Amino acid sequence: MKYSGVCPKCGKSNIIRIEGQAKAYGAGNNIPVGLTIFSYVKVHRYLCLECGFSEEWIDHQDLPELERRYR
Repeated sequence: MKYSGVCPKCGKSNIIRIEGQAKAYGAGNNIPVGLTIFSYVKVHRYLCLECGFSEEWIDHQDLPELERRYR
């Protein structure tokens, strides 16, 4: 959905992007890579407004930090 703009389940293109957030106490859609909210990697959601299917994506530039932290 991120690249095609089309839902793989229903084939519709009514897709929205929900920005990941890093809030206090670990709230939001994120992955911790450090001790503060400033070091969280945001996880963005793509949601089909026709059938409700969603995907989660992480920005490409954040992948090396996740690899360092979790490998």
